[in-house]
Amino acid sequence: QVQLVESGGGLVQAGGSLRLSCAASGRTFSRYAMGWFRQAPGKDREFVASIAWSGGNTVYADSVKGRFTISRDNAKNTVYLQMNSLKPEDTAVYYCAEDSRPYSIVIVITSADWGQGTQVTVSS
Repeated sequence: QVQLVESGGGLVQAGGSLRLSCAASGRTFSRYAMGWFRQAPGKDREFVASIAWSGGNTVYADSVKGRFTISRDNAKNTVYLQMNSLKPEDTAVYYCAEDSRPYSIVIVITSADWGQGTQVTVSS
């Protein structure tokens, strides 16, 4: 059974930084694409970033390009999201996702497993 556990959320002032981590277990981590999504109150869950199983391909939402960086450490079964220059509109619950298709390049929501989420709050 896949388990994804996020950590690193919190309260930060605008312009600050946070690094989210997601520890995965339950299957061979290095074979699956990983990603981050977020959901603000009253809004739909939206894509933030993804990284291919090999780490060689990353994709970002336009709203976070140049500010956020996704990375993975396959030896630690962990994916990270470094968030810099945070803005109040980045406030949301951030969810880690793992695609269930082996050797996947991108995350497909309908084939993903999810963590429980971690709250990120950016004050102005």
